[in-house]
Amino acid sequence: MRYLQTVILRRLCAQSTMKPKQQDSPATAPVICPVESVDALRLAEQCLHQGKVIALPTDTVYGLACDANNEEAIQHMYEIKGRDEHKPVAICVNNIAALRRFGHASHLSDELLTRLLPGPLTIVIERTPQLSNRFLNPSTSKIGIRIPDFKFIRELCAKWHEQPLALTSANRSSAPSSLQISEFQTLWPHLGAVFNAGRIGLSEERRLASTVIDLVTPGRYEVVRAGVALKETLAVLHEFGYTAKNKIQ
Repeated sequence: MRYLQTVILRRLCAQSTMKPKQQDSPATAPVICPVESVDALRLAEQCLHQGKVIALPTDTVYGLACDANNEEAIQHMYEIKGRDEHKPVAICVNNIAALRRFGHASHLSDELLTRLLPGPLTIVIERTPQLSNRFLNPSTSKIGIRIPDFKFIRELCAKWHEQPLALTSANRSSAPSSLQISEFQTLWPHLGAVFNAGRIGLSEERRLASTVIDLVTPGRYEVVRAGVALKETLAVLHEFGYTAKNKIQ
């Protein structure tokens, strides 16, 4: 009997010194919210106010997004992605007026921009002082700007006081882009919320993500990344008299 009591006491002491089991919390179990939910935009906006990074669908792949002018949020985004802080990320806005607010685009006509956007294209131009975050692309004065052709993210940009969202693909650096949320499940514990639209597209080509074109120099373009919309983009640029600065890789 005394031996049995001794064993029980030892087990109780061992349990009392063990680290308590963590309960489910936003840090380990983020909210998974369908984009069609009536609460989705409100939840996304709340996360942005709190400086959190969220995952959401775009018109190409799933992306990570945060307040582009929040220094801590940008640093956290780089940590989540495992990305070199000197590799640039893009911003996402709702319309052409917002694009002009955050990028120097006086040399780009409304007619041209309307033909190119919204869509799977990132336009690289010089940034304006409205982008004040010192941790946002610290190695360059340029900024890539997207207006995705996807209702949820554009509505979020409009609701987010017309401020830009920093945007990068939802995957670890050098890993494939994600077409459904299960493909970046290892990142979930670090996110404020994940907004689910199911699988984005049926073709693996979508993983190539947006086409990235540098339009800093008037009348000239430079292909930074071919992406999914290169052919259509170049056709429009050539129609408007633009010529290439580089050879397509």
